[in-house]
Amino acid sequence: MMKPVSPPPGSLLADRPKPLLLRGIQVWKECLDPLRQQALIDALRPVLKAAPLFSPEVPGGGQMSVRMTSAGQFGWYSDAKGYRYAERHPAGREWPAIPAEVLDIWRALTGLERQPECCLLNYYGEGARMGLHQDKDEADFSFPVVSISLGDDGLFRIGNQTRGGKTESVWLSSGDVVVMGGAARLTYHGVDRIRFKSSRLLPKGGRINLTLRVVT
Repeated sequence: MMKPVSPPPGSLLADRPKPLLLRGIQVWKECLDPLRQQALIDALRPVLKAAPLFSPEVPGGGQMSVRMTSAGQFGWYSDAKGYRYAERHPAGREWPAIPAEVLDIWRALTGLERQPECCLLNYYGEGARMGLHQDKDEADFSFPVVSISLGDDGLFRIGNQTRGGKTESVWLSSGDVVVMGGAARLTYHGVDRIRFKSSRLLPKGGRINLTLRVVT
């Protein structure tokens, strides 16, 4: 089980309660205050301009209901050939840099000097969902995955290390952050639905999920 981080005085976690531990996954409720959430949205606008959202294909056919893009050295990508990381956006451009405001959260929650090489941005519009899956396209599973929720509430479902078995769920609200590390790094997880327009952070509604990963 991954131990909760002990935040240094003055860090963004200094006045936050300890995280919930669900099957070894850390769920930091209300980790980011409204000002920090808005600062993240502002920092993401240049990312979305440089690397617009797209709808990935899935190997079995069809498209994901979630639209996505990435920042960093690599971007996560899916098409008929499978799931993988790519060095360029589907339009051919290099991915933009990960905003400093996002990297600050990684450092505060992991305490690691190693920086993530990918910040996957998933946008959930009305009716979008993400089925149970593992994050396993990375080379080294000893590094955690940090997931930041912005905008509408999302019902986060947590499974097991293998498919099947009982699951449990928790609503993630804007400003909540999830850390999957240690024995929980390869836990199956997904988002069953969102409460569309439950937040005012995104004027048109929807949920943004930022997922930070060490790729190589």
